[in-house]
Amino acid sequence: MASLFGGSTSSSPDMQQRKEQMKMQIQQELAVANAQQLINKINENCFEKCITRPSTSLSSSEEQCLGRCMTLYMAAFDQVSKSYVARVSKERFGQADQLQ
Repeated sequence: MASLFGGSTSSSPDMQQRKEQMKMQIQQELAVANAQQLINKINENCFEKCITRPSTSLSSSEEQCLGRCMTLYMAAFDQVSKSYVARVSKERFGQADQLQ
């Protein structure tokens, strides 16, 4: 049976390698997008919470508030990410077990 792009359905090693490279590139781009989204959320929420009177410099209490807020956001993001990866791995291995 011919594949969508012509040729046979069996993948050559070169095609498999290109697929893996594309997959890795997409994963890296998603990671960058997630990091940018995290930074944007931190900026929005921590600024709103900590900066009560915008001026040309930050007060020491504003700096402390921003530091705590960013630390909490990063810790929460890290925990959610770990839980998500664990869940996806568990589901993936569960599906693999069902196929066998």
